[in-house]
Amino acid sequence: MAESATRAGNALVIVESPTKARTIRKFLGAGFTVEASMGHVRDLPSSAAELPAKIKGEPWARLGVDVDHGFAPVYVVPAEKKKVVTALKSAMAGAEVVYLATDEDREGESIGWHLLQVLKPKVPTYRMVFHEITREAIQQALAAPRAVDEQLVQAQEARRVLDRLVGYVVSPLLWKKVRPRLSAGRVQSVAVRLLVLRERERMAFVSGEWWDLKATVDKAGARFDAQLVALGGQAVATGRDFDEHTGRVAEGRNVLLLGGADAQALQTHLAGRPLTVASVDRKIQVRQPYPPFTTSTLQQEANRKLGFGASMTMQVAQRLYENGHITYMRTDSVNLSNEAINSVRAMIQSRYGAEMLSPKPRQYTTRSKGAQEAHEAIRPAGTAMATARELGLTGPEARLYELIWKRTVATQMADAQVAMTTVRLTSEEPGTGRVAEFRASGRQVVFAGFFRAYVEGTDDPEQVLDDRDQPLPPLSEGEQVACIELDAVRHETRPPARYTEATLVKALETQGIGRPSTYATIIDTVQARGYVRNAQRQLVPTFTAMAVTGLLEETLGKVVDVEFTASMEGWLDDVAVGADAEKYLDRFYREDLLDGVEKGEQFDARSVCTITSERFAPYRVRIGRYGPFVEYDAEGEDKPRSFTLPEEVPPADVDRAFIDGLRERAEQGEAPLGMDPDSGLPVYLRVGRFGPYVQLGEATEEEPKPKRASLPPKTNVDDVGLTQALALLSLPRTLGAHPEDGKTVRAGLGRFGPYVVHDKT
Repeated sequence: MAESATRAGNALVIVESPTKARTIRKFLGAGFTVEASMGHVRDLPSSAAELPAKIKGEPWARLGVDVDHGFAPVYVVPAEKKKVVTALKSAMAGAEVVYLATDEDREGESIGWHLLQVLKPKVPTYRMVFHEITREAIQQALAAPRAVDEQLVQAQEARRVLDRLVGYVVSPLLWKKVRPRLSAGRVQSVAVRLLVLRERERMAFVSGEWWDLKATVDKAGARFDAQLVALGGQAVATGRDFDEHTGRVAEGRNVLLLGGADAQALQTHLAGRPLTVASVDRKIQVRQPYPPFTTSTLQQEANRKLGFGASMTMQVAQRLYENGHITYMRTDSVNLSNEAINSVRAMIQSRYGAEMLSPKPRQYTTRSKGAQEAHEAIRPAGTAMATARELGLTGPEARLYELIWKRTVATQMADAQVAMTTVRLTSEEPGTGRVAEFRASGRQVVFAGFFRAYVEGTDDPEQVLDDRDQPLPPLSEGEQVACIELDAVRHETRPPARYTEATLVKALETQGIGRPSTYATIIDTVQARGYVRNAQRQLVPTFTAMAVTGLLEETLGKVVDVEFTASMEGWLDDVAVGADAEKYLDRFYREDLLDGVEKGEQFDARSVCTITSERFAPYRVRIGRYGPFVEYDAEGEDKPRSFTLPEEVPPADVDRAFIDGLRERAEQGEAPLGMDPDSGLPVYLRVGRFGPYVQLGEATEEEPKPKRASLPPKTNVDDVGLTQALALLSLPRTLGAHPEDGKTVRAGLGRFGPYVVHDKT
């Protein structure tokens, strides 16, 4: 095949994007034409207008999948892709051979297959696969083309059909029972449930209090902190000893719980007394470098270190790949090619010295569930191992490339060695004879090894990074040291942390839900659908998400079941090696989806959309057509009263005091802040679906939409007066002409508050 594929003559190479096309053109000769398909050229119908006339009368037409005959998908060329297809057919007219050079994963294989079906080339056509866009990789791909992998295409088709069935069958149930324009998804709904489960844990959480002592110790001018860990031979309680549902020390924990009075009394008794070194334990810990990046670990680390969302990470990585700077960015593999390892090791020896090399080449093994994407980790493309500066990269591309470069280099460097020291110090409490035991920990890097290139980030801002020294002074058993300060410190247990994009990606991968190529899309989708808000890098589910998840748990349990969704991924992997898709699809569609929807139709919409909690009883949160609202029974009235609950409020942050405040403002809402001197209209402060806002006047027939302005983020509504309200309502307005260029300067009000703009900046 390779010999016939590379014979002389005009060749058409089809890739997905113009950027990828431009890069590949640089490596091919005059006999090659490179064109872009702009992604998929065919898909399932997205609307009734796209349905072919011959299927419009079928009962399954809306799905775009013939559920009565083998779940055969109906493909159409969308209107916006018809010009692309025409251009590709024109480019193919003079070609003697066609290469489908789409990406090397399932999606790329599917795009190549659809091109084959639509273009129907009458000349030899081959699949050309590479995982980096370099001259060597392109030449190797040309020398060893293959046919389209039909089993891989079938696996992708089964995935697409499955996603369509879940979305199109389940979503209408949400429209009826919760509110219009909501959606369900095979992976999306499970991801939302993970966030909702965590929010429920936070809602059920009861905080506990404990106290301890912190000693500031001095040894010959070197100071360090030590923590009280035991008193009278009994361990002092810490946060990990508490039951999160009761706020008390968990049963079976043999620990001493210190209250505020206890801690302060002990502080008084021990203050000014020296501490005796009871033991010094020093160990050398060996730290090995982390594997090179996969898609998910790149998304996690870019979120932690660079503040990139998963979507931004993938967009930047796509540009780096298409411009020939990194290998393919959608991969589950941590494998590095021998050529890559050799080039990295040569660079390390040159830049850092031979002592920084690992004793032998280091190769990693993929452990994630269902790893099946491209067959090499994400690394700098080629063998030059050029830095971001040497490549002329700037902005986000430079920052992400540097992250990938450092992680790749670290994999072939020597282990780091860190000296970990733990010191026990004691002091006897006068009067009781109880021995108070304190503990201090120190760390010092004794051999940097791979730390010279790369240190893993952390999700806990209080955690010390591996390469940070926190040494203790030299201490010997039996010596006494001065305690120059002793503080009684109050602590509170904290609820489970909400997911960040990084930790959600990690959870999805660990549990085998979705694939690396889908993570960024999942996170974008759940936010776009109004199920999740990204607040200060935390993914916060909305009350709507909680209502939808509750409904799906009761009626379509498998659709949001983590283990079932993971097993579904395994089945889809089996299809890629020849398993029968029809039998599985039929059982899932008729037994799991249709039966579940039928059960859901019988559910009372009011109960589904009502959320109760001890935290805010006797109030109830309900989900209406326009968002959440609070409902309560008023004494002496037959019908419950209600008022709007801002969509942006995290469910676990809502308690009775918070709702009492909203209720008070809602009941006082008709009292204006004052009068606008220009119009003579009253100015109101109100709370709406998207938070507090100020309004000028009331809605009338002549003015059905009175002017409104949202309060800037973090504004305390109790501090808002007439002056600030009028200032907000005055925006946008023209401030005047700029003194240097005469262009107009305007003030406006955006999602982050007021702003001033001049010449678009």
